[in-house]
Amino acid sequence: MKTWKLVSGILSVVLFLFVAFQSCAAGLGNALSENGEKSGSAGVFLAVLMLVGGIVSLSTRKEEGKGGNIALIIIFGLASAMGFSNAGSFKDLNIWAGWCLICAVMALISIIKNKKGTSA
Repeated sequence: MKTWKLVSGILSVVLFLFVAFQSCAAGLGNALSENGEKSGSAGVFLAVLMLVGGIVSLSTRKEEGKGGNIALIIIFGLASAMGFSNAGSFKDLNIWAGWCLICAVMALISIIKNKKGTSA
């Protein structure tokens, strides 16, 4: 799971730039069309949470405790819920929310795997 944390952390930090730029463009489109959607703002929030999750993932990849994984579940889970619930016309937000959901599930699997490994 250390490799997964390294890979997901690096990808999340790199994807932050792309998601943030794309979300700003979507927010500008929402503002210009005056459609009342919040997908651009939700995308920026998701991007920030993705950056935070990536940093936490990188910094806790060698820890044996559950704290880092619990933090990842909360951060990526919140980002995923925010993205799926506010996608609107910004359909790419579903993709980024899916990535966050995968990261949250992998952190949960890491907790379960470590629990089985320590009790055996």
